[in-house]
Amino acid sequence: MGATASKLPKEQLSEYQELTFLTKQEILLAHKRFTELQDRQHLNTRIPMSKILTLPELKSNPFRQRICHVFSTSDAKDGSLSFEDFLDLLSAFSDSATLEIKSHYAFRIFDFDDDGTLDTADLEKLVNCLTGETDDTKLTQEEMKQLISNILEESDIDKDGTVNLSEFQHVISRSPDFVSSFKIVL
Repeated sequence: MGATASKLPKEQLSEYQELTFLTKQEILLAHKRFTELQDRQHLNTRIPMSKILTLPELKSNPFRQRICHVFSTSDAKDGSLSFEDFLDLLSAFSDSATLEIKSHYAFRIFDFDDDGTLDTADLEKLVNCLTGETDDTKLTQEEMKQLISNILEESDIDKDGTVNLSEFQHVISRSPDFVSSFKIVL
């Protein structure tokens, strides 16, 4: 286990520190966790989403699959993560990340159709992820319609029926709890 840290060259470790909001220890721990997820026989450079989702930090997150898709640079769009993708994910969710970075990634995670806006369909998926989609927790169609109407009333500054990144960041800037709740700690 201690040998894992030595597989990360000092120059690369320094570069990762410069490019992320992570400390040296956090990067070494991330590297250790990442290599533990690798297939021992093939030591892939990418970890499949199915293995990433086994991490306790993501296992119960309702947005776990969207998080993998947003941070994945895979051409296959399969949600697999390289070590650099994994570091980007941890950096964006770290305590040291800025409100601008956190809100940018939160917006991308909530933009389920990746069109650059949060429309009614995105907001409905967002609410369903947060409330759960069981009969006990799922909102009625009327409740959902009212909630989305309220969200748009508060957030949609240009009144185009969607929330863009700027509008989202404006709303988030008025929510002091956002930064502390948008984190993943290894």
